Amino acid sequence: MDTPRSRHAARLRAHRRRAQARARWLALAIAVSALVVVTLGVTAFADDGPSGTQPASSPIVNPEPSIPPETLVLATVGNLRVQSPVAEDAVTAIGFHGTSVGALVLQPVGPQANQGILARLWHRITGSEHRGLPWYQLESGALRTLNVGAAADTDVYAPVDGTVVAIRDHIVSGRQFGAEIELRPSSAPSLVVELQHVRADPSLSVGANVAAGSSKLGTVVNMRRIERQALARYATDGGNNVAIQVFPSATLGVP
Repeated sequence: MDTPRSRHAARLRAHRRRAQARARWLALAIAVSALVVVTLGVTAFADDGPSGTQPASSPIVNPEPSIPPETLVLATVGNLRVQSPVAEDAVTAIGFHGTSVGALVLQPVGPQANQGILARLWHRITGSEHRGLPWYQLESGALRTLNVGAAADTDVYAPVDGTVVAIRDHIVSGRQFGAEIELRPSSAPSLVVELQHVRADPSLSVGANVAAGSSKLGTVVNMRRIERQALARYATDGGNNVAIQVFPSATLGVP
């Protein structure tokens, strides 16, 4: 006979079954979510190079032969596209960092190799990943200097189409180490692109027209002999590099 007591007991049993079912579904959802996070985390970094630092005693890398670089944009400033000044196979690492007041902020094109895990995972999930060569942020703050790592004596080419407006000695501790080469880009004549850590080619002169990726400017100077390069944490050959900055022409006094 169906009594109030038996009906109450049946309701309690049904309630317990529903609670147990909810608990099982919750546990399953947590397990699946954890599996998804682990899977995404693995795939997010599967194609990335090692993000650890290179030892200070990195082996010396022989310079690449004279091979003009293919079009490989590393950074932008407005509508100005800054290409790699060395062939891709010769690039040891790419870094961005701050600099003195006056240089414009650069927008990296590739993915940041040393960004936080959560940021990398978020980019993977949302599909907002950048394409191009990975780069390292060498210090906090606005990114105003691009360092393109390459072995000493590697050939350096123009990163933009334009005109040479200045070639001056690059002085460190009272000694000359290469030159500072300034280019006026054809696509942004109100700006000046400055390259440092370059030994200027003897044939290069002020007023010469240069083409991105085909006009040779010189070769990489061995700067690690005199000062530690920030890029050395991630690059071979002591972090030798071509340093590139972009300035408004008025800042440098270029007419």
